[in-house]
Amino acid sequence: MASYALPFEKPIAELERKLEELRHLTNKQNVDVATEISRMEEKIAETRKSIYASLTPWQTVQVARHPLRPYAIDYIREMATDFVELHGDRIHRDDRAIFGGLAKLDGQRVLIIGTQKGRDTKSNLECNFGCAYPEGYRKALRLMKLAAKFRLPIVTLIDTPGAYPGIESEERHIAEAIALNLREMFTFSVPMVVAIIGEGGSGGALGIGIGDRVLILQHAYYSVISPEGCAAILWKNRAYADRAAAALKITSKDLIAMRLADEIIMEPTGGAHADPKLMAANLKQAILKNLRDLLTYTPEHLLAQRYNKFRVMGVFEERQKAVVAAPASISAGA
Repeated sequence: MASYALPFEKPIAELERKLEELRHLTNKQNVDVATEISRMEEKIAETRKSIYASLTPWQTVQVARHPLRPYAIDYIREMATDFVELHGDRIHRDDRAIFGGLAKLDGQRVLIIGTQKGRDTKSNLECNFGCAYPEGYRKALRLMKLAAKFRLPIVTLIDTPGAYPGIESEERHIAEAIALNLREMFTFSVPMVVAIIGEGGSGGALGIGIGDRVLILQHAYYSVISPEGCAAILWKNRAYADRAAAALKITSKDLIAMRLADEIIMEPTGGAHADPKLMAANLKQAILKNLRDLLTYTPEHLLAQRYNKFRVMGVFEERQKAVVAAPASISAGA
């Protein structure tokens, strides 16, 4: 796939264009500009670091949606061995927007489930742009029950704009499928690690998002609704998506502050797509670290901890305003 630059990456793209011109000059006219090339490469690295160190929430959403960003299957191919995919929900069909199977992470046997997007028109149509139908969640639940039966830890990789909202989903009861997953995922007495690797959109993400540990990549996001959807509801205009992204508090730092996520997995400078191999290594290390910790707990402890973890989400306190006593003269007159 050709190089792709996000709107805020234009300064980087311009510097890279000048770098290519310098290299072309060296090759075509045999002019030694090694010093200039080295300076330009340093400037590009500094500019990229500066830009990515101060991303706005909306820019973070754009990075999470980057077309070159690694998807779940890319991470599995890079960090897992002996992956055997399991298909179908045994009711309707095999939904390609959610896939899963048995694998090993450094010898540790696990069940991995992930949401999947496509790279081109054909693959996007095959997996419905990462938006699962009810049968996708039913397949995920079937596989998780299998893992629980054989005492295998469960790892889920989330990257979806949301569950498919069309008439077919309603006909096959999408809300019931997601709700059933939420209930059942609290009952599996095996370690469960969730990693949000890109988009974490609404119930589509939450349908495989219950776990003992919730990890999130640095430039991923997790939200009850997309910024565009929120803007359309609150401001009647999707053009206010940037304002909605800020109001929704959907970035990794926001989620950690609100205790909706447990750990941020740092990305290479420039995003996960800048160095997919390094990103996969970081993700694998974080998953294994949490799995090793969770494997020391008893099943009863896992279940109790998981329940308490989600039970306290959204808890808030109300403080009663102090009542100012009325002046004595007014009280007497009343």
